[in-house]
Amino acid sequence: MSQNCAVILAGGQGKRMKSDMPKPMFKVLGEPMLEWVIKACEEAKINNICIVKGFNSNIIEEYINSRYKTVLQEQRLGTGHAVMQSNDFLKEYIEGNTLVLCGDAPFIDNETIENSLDYHQSKDNSVTVITSVVGNPFGYGRIIRSNNGITAIVEQKDANEEEQKICEINSGAYWFKTKDLLKSLEELKPNNSQGEYYLTDTVSIVIGMGLKADAFASQNSNVVLGANDRKGLNMLNQVARMDVINKHMENGVNFVCTDGIIIERDVVIGANTEILPGTILKGNTVIGENCVIGPNCLIENTKVGDNTKLNYVQAYESVIEDNVKIGPFVHIRPDSHIKSGCKIGDFVEVKNSVIGNNTAVAHLTYVGDSDVGSNVNFGCGCVTVNYDGSKKARTTIGDNAFIGCNTNLIAPVTVGNGAYTAAGTTVTKNVPDNALAIERGEFKIKEDFALRKLKKRHKD
Repeated sequence: MSQNCAVILAGGQGKRMKSDMPKPMFKVLGEPMLEWVIKACEEAKINNICIVKGFNSNIIEEYINSRYKTVLQEQRLGTGHAVMQSNDFLKEYIEGNTLVLCGDAPFIDNETIENSLDYHQSKDNSVTVITSVVGNPFGYGRIIRSNNGITAIVEQKDANEEEQKICEINSGAYWFKTKDLLKSLEELKPNNSQGEYYLTDTVSIVIGMGLKADAFASQNSNVVLGANDRKGLNMLNQVARMDVINKHMENGVNFVCTDGIIIERDVVIGANTEILPGTILKGNTVIGENCVIGPNCLIENTKVGDNTKLNYVQAYESVIEDNVKIGPFVHIRPDSHIKSGCKIGDFVEVKNSVIGNNTAVAHLTYVGDSDVGSNVNFGCGCVTVNYDGSKKARTTIGDNAFIGCNTNLIAPVTVGNGAYTAAGTTVTKNVPDNALAIERGEFKIKEDFALRKLKKRHKD
């Protein structure tokens, strides 16, 4: 087993967020910032992870759900103090290296982690600070370099005029030789106005031990980005949103305009597909090639085939195959399977159902808990009545059936292959293949009914 490990600092409160939620749990493109950091470690094959929790620790504990070890920082006395809480975990990996990351800096990436580790090991460093070169370094700790590595990290408030001109800044991420990290933590003192233990002080401690401290400059300038308030969180979301959209553009996806478009980072989109404004793609959604998605679609954990058009569609945890046209104003609920060539029109809802090849569900129809064959036609206003008040039941419709307007199919019921239902029919019994089901009350006309009613009303 690898002796390399990671400690993720996730105890922050984020008072300016004005929330009872720990800051690392605020979401960027639908995922907690903490999850972004965890995934970067996993992608870099760092699977020995300890998460230091603090403020409202139960929220992080429930989210992690035993995936990784967690430790509690009961008093928030600085970043160095947070790492100290993981001492027992670190001792398990004392022959390796430890990566320390901030749980609220979501844009650390696996390439930076891997390359900085290679640099850390090749230079035989005791500590390697991961840095970034930025145009405006104001507010960040500056990296002071020497011929043999780095000599210090100087915070903004302590930097002199020349040091403030330095554009290489501390990202808050570090690689340590684990045994040297443990030694430096023993020497760490709260010698500052805040009375806190700063992890940055371990750099000077390591140097004082005669060991080597150095810095690795990441090519990803966003590794330093975090959020202290809602405005900062919005900025992170905008950076992440455009980064994802730009990657899809590079892969041949077309965006006429990016207004209102949100695509979470695990979404896959095929070449020559067009995403229209107002579209939100979430979770493990996969969109095929040559599709048109939008405007104003919300697709979550759904697989969409090639050459499919979705217009004002919400779809969840379903499969939509090739050459399908859906919308506008259609709701595809979980566990639905829309097969190739289907046409689903306005104000239709499909739930937990299979819609067969080339079937048309034109408008104003509900298909729930149903198995529908191929080449079926639904008229306007049809309903599969799947719930009797205590239990759900399924409807089965065979190939080439025709379901007339305003038909109610009272489940469990089967309509056979090639069968018809007349408009306005309520079907309570199975319909044989090629049969016509008609269920209508006697048609009556009462002459002058309206006149008598109006006359009575005027008397009243």
